[in-house]
Amino acid sequence: MSKRVALYLRVSTGEQTTENQRPELEAVAERAGWQVVAIFEDAGISGAKGRDKRPGYDAMLKAITRREVDLIAAWSIDRLGRSMQDLIAFLGELHARGADLYLHKQALDTTTPSGKAMFGMMAVFAEFERAMIVERVNAGLARAKAQGKKLGRPSVGPQVEAKVRELRAQGMGIVKVAKKLGIGVSAVQRIEKAAG
Repeated sequence: MSKRVALYLRVSTGEQTTENQRPELEAVAERAGWQVVAIFEDAGISGAKGRDKRPGYDAMLKAITRREVDLIAAWSIDRLGRSMQDLIAFLGELHARGADLYLHKQALDTTTPSGKAMFGMMAVFAEFERAMIVERVNAGLARAKAQGKKLGRPSVGPQVEAKVRELRAQGMGIVKVAKKLGIGVSAVQRIEKAAG
C-alpha cells in the first residue's frame, strides 16, 4: 500500500508564492510512489506564528491526529517552524500518530533508518539548546546580582505609592488609578498588596 502524503507549503510574505515548492514535492511523491491526499498551505504567514495563526498548519495537525495521512512532505525545515523546539514538538506529534516527515532541502526522510537517526540527533540538539539558554540566563542573573544590580520590577517611587494608596482609599478603581498615574495595573496591585 502506498503512503498517503500531505504536502505542507508556506511562504512568509504576500510577494512570495508557494508555487515553487509544490511541483518539486509532487515530483518527489510520484518518484517514491506516495499518494498525495492533501495539500495544506499558509501563504504570507510567518513560521514564528503559533498554530492558531496558521490555518494550514492547524488543519495538517488535525489530519495527522485523525490518521488521514502517513507522511508530511515540506520544502524545508524552516517552512514548519522557526525554532528547534517547535520542530521537535511537531516531530513528536507525528511519531505519536505513527506518521513520518520528509524535508526536501535537508534530504531528511524519517521513513529511513538514517532519517530516524537524524531525528534523534535533532531532539538531542534541541534539548542541548534549551539547557544552554537556561544556563546563560542564570549566569546573567548571577552576574547582575554580583554587580549589585537590582533585579525584578522597578519601583514607582514613594510619592507615587502614596498617591496610589490615597486614590484607592477614596474608592477609585485599580484601572482608573493606573491610568491617572500613568503606571501599570500590576504596579497598583503590588502597592496594595504590600500595604495590606
